[in-house]
Amino acid sequence: MYVGEIHPEGALNPERHLYEELIYILQGMGSTEVWSRAKAQKIHFEWQAGSLFAIPLNAWHRLVNGSREPVVYLAVTSAPLIMDLLHDPDFIFGCDYMFHQRFDGRPDYFVMGSLREERVRFTVWESNFIADVRRAYLDPAERKGSGLMLTSLEMGGSTLVGHIAEWPVGRYHKAHHHQGGAVLLILRSKGYTLMWPKEAGTRAYMEERGDQVVKVDWQEGSVFSPPTGWYHQHFNTGEEPARQLAFRYSGQSGKYLLGVVKALIREGVDASTKEAGTLIEYEDEDPRIRRDCEAELNQQGISLQMASVNYRGL
Repeated sequence: MYVGEIHPEGALNPERHLYEELIYILQGMGSTEVWSRAKAQKIHFEWQAGSLFAIPLNAWHRLVNGSREPVVYLAVTSAPLIMDLLHDPDFIFGCDYMFHQRFDGRPDYFVMGSLREERVRFTVWESNFIADVRRAYLDPAERKGSGLMLTSLEMGGSTLVGHIAEWPVGRYHKAHHHQGGAVLLILRSKGYTLMWPKEAGTRAYMEERGDQVVKVDWQEGSVFSPPTGWYHQHFNTGEEPARQLAFRYSGQSGKYLLGVVKALIREGVDASTKEAGTLIEYEDEDPRIRRDCEAELNQQGISLQMASVNYRGL
């Protein structure tokens, strides 16, 4: 992952590479040019703040700033993995093989797709371009949290995938853990995330391991990444619905799975701990989690909007 900037009315140098790349526009407006070979016709598409798109594997491309203000973007890539495997930059950036099954040069390649399908309890949206992630329609996903809306993303035939999640004022996610490497970007509201190693248990405070719980405060524009095997749980304490964009490798329900990640993720993040998964149901969480959330919301003049819970084993 890296953050890049394009000077006003400037452009990046053309490049191609053998690693996958997803780009989210944080600020500004402009366009991208994509083409397959030196003399091939270029495809142009325009973007703005909030746009998300996939760069086709090993296709020539460049980003152009179309305004008098700087463009700032966040790029998530599989470059570290590819560089570790090949350790040959000249080949990674100089191979002339074209992956026609990924990018065939058709004019509508970057028209926002509408294909959504239900897959392993969640809806997956296939699209190479999303005009504004901040306003995109999301699908109900109560399985992972009260009032939660969540849509998974697959772009450019990539093993890099993601999801967009949104949840209401005064509510929070269920805790879960998975393999590390996911990058989380906050698009709206403010709040905090609790994280703790799975070895501390599902009720870390009750088991006197509260010193292992880490609190990460966030707001619009915050970026963070939960470590491997750490439970994490997101709380909205702002006055508007919280929205989050997540990037990760495909290891469970994706069309193009990364085998290494699939082997590491044996439990499902959408199945409860009672079902051999990693999701802690509300009735199984540490009671202090809800008490602390309610106290923090009260300080903001916001009421907790969660149903009452009868905690198991208490």
